[in-house]
Amino acid sequence: MDEENLSGKYFSVTDPKDVNTVIYQVNRTEKEFSKNSPKYTVERLEFSEEYIGANKKKTFYIDNPAPDGNPLVILSFAKEKVVVNMGFLDYDVIKISKKPMPMKFKTLYNEEETEYKEFAYTPNMKRPISIIDPETTEEVKPTLYFDEEANEVKGKCKLKPYKRYFAFEIREEKKKKD
Repeated sequence: MDEENLSGKYFSVTDPKDVNTVIYQVNRTEKEFSKNSPKYTVERLEFSEEYIGANKKKTFYIDNPAPDGNPLVILSFAKEKVVVNMGFLDYDVIKISKKPMPMKFKTLYNEEETEYKEFAYTPNMKRPISIIDPETTEEVKPTLYFDEEANEVKGKCKLKPYKRYFAFEIREEKKKKD
């Protein structure tokens, strides 16, 4: 691939042995969709990887970078923990955020097969939540269906028993009342 002809941005992260980093871009929902949709959605960045000794160098791609920058969620999965960082692609520089974005994350675990709560999609089929298998760092793909009563597309994820999952959701900041 000729890197000069790419219409986006790319940057690299080096993972030490036993660490696996995945990165999500946070998108603000377009105004025409925002009335009954989640305010923010998350989109996993595509990447390529190469081994450098015991480490993995991952190059992440943002296809259509926003002119005012792109907020990022950086998740580094190790054996027993997940390190969560917020970042920002500002032109050609990645800045790690000191101010956290309103994000809710938790570990999901059940001893029976279960379906995780419903979540809404935007009309252009984006969602505010991601559920990840921490062992493989793969996303759990939701089953989509049309809720006729609410007149919107929703999704549910089927979770396997005796298995841990990492879920996160970008939320709208609550205004403080005086």
